Amino acid sequence: MRSRILTVLFVLALLGLTSAVGCGGGTNESTTTSAAGSEATSAQTTETGGPATGETITLKYAFFAPANSFPAVQMEKWADEVEKRTNGRVKVETFPGGTLLTAKNMYDGVLQGVADIGLSCPTYEPGRFPLLSLNDLPGLYPNAKVAGLTFYDLIQEFKPAELDKFKVITAFATEPGYIATVKKVASLADLKGMEIRSPGGPKALEALGAASVGMPMSEVGQSLQTGVIDGYLSSREVLKDFKFAEKTKYVADYPLGVISFAALMSKEKWDSLPADVQKVIDDLGAEMSLFAGSYLDDHVKESMTYAQGQGVTFVTLSDAEKAKWDAALQPLEQTAVSQVAGAGLPAEDFLGKLREKAAAYAQQYK
Repeated sequence: MRSRILTVLFVLALLGLTSAVGCGGGTNESTTTSAAGSEATSAQTTETGGPATGETITLKYAFFAPANSFPAVQMEKWADEVEKRTNGRVKVETFPGGTLLTAKNMYDGVLQGVADIGLSCPTYEPGRFPLLSLNDLPGLYPNAKVAGLTFYDLIQEFKPAELDKFKVITAFATEPGYIATVKKVASLADLKGMEIRSPGGPKALEALGAASVGMPMSEVGQSLQTGVIDGYLSSREVLKDFKFAEKTKYVADYPLGVISFAALMSKEKWDSLPADVQKVIDDLGAEMSLFAGSYLDDHVKESMTYAQGQGVTFVTLSDAEKAKWDAALQPLEQTAVSQVAGAGLPAEDFLGKLREKAAAYAQQYK
């Protein structure tokens, strides 16, 4: 009898303990989990509203392109650095390849809380990011390092109103885009009417007389194979990364515009992070811009060597022909600046500072 009474008392005590633990204070449900053994702090928050010391913060980081693409390499590097510099307090889950959000809904998905950080191209939404779109005009940059660092600096300096809802985690860019084709292009006459895939942004292909075809990079290989397009406009690492050197045997050696990338977090999410975590992320901003640019510039050299081994010819334009291309593109810049300025934005000042910083970085990173 005594044994049964003790058993009942033990069960009642256990139920009471479980109930007490289950009714503890709330935690950040979407992105933070309590660290093991931190019952005393799981219900607490810092003065800034962030998770208390001892909690693990989990951030979801989304990107639309495959894991082997250079922006995704940057994403993984950023995740590793954040985890290391916070001594494991921050964990980053990466979702490349459109597994969480696609290019079409990346930034809206961040604002809706689907991802904590979204990496995409402001160029894909020029109406939403008009001032930032000027960074992708042709003829501004010699390489990815200069383009990315300039872009990041200009964002910090101008703090565009179009980014008011976001915190910029980092920003970088490709090298200038080049036109790769199935048939040789050495003149505007050769290019006229050719169906060329465009990544969006400034209408350089149309200005040069080509027919621009908008499509994601994932569809380019099949479209080249079936003759839907005659070539594409992109930075040159795709010759190797996507094996396009097997299909396009000519690249016109004339640099056009870059494609800019921005990793954005919602202001609401940013404000929820502890100050020490914010500092780690801020300290990585320019560093990751340089990392991404350096990685791509080095990788482009490897890709060009690979492409030449596949029989690709890099076609040098004559001076006279280059002057024709320059002249054809000149109105593009004037139109873009006029449109952005017409929206009440400091387009001329932005472009002027951009050129100033790009020249300085070009001397540093030749």
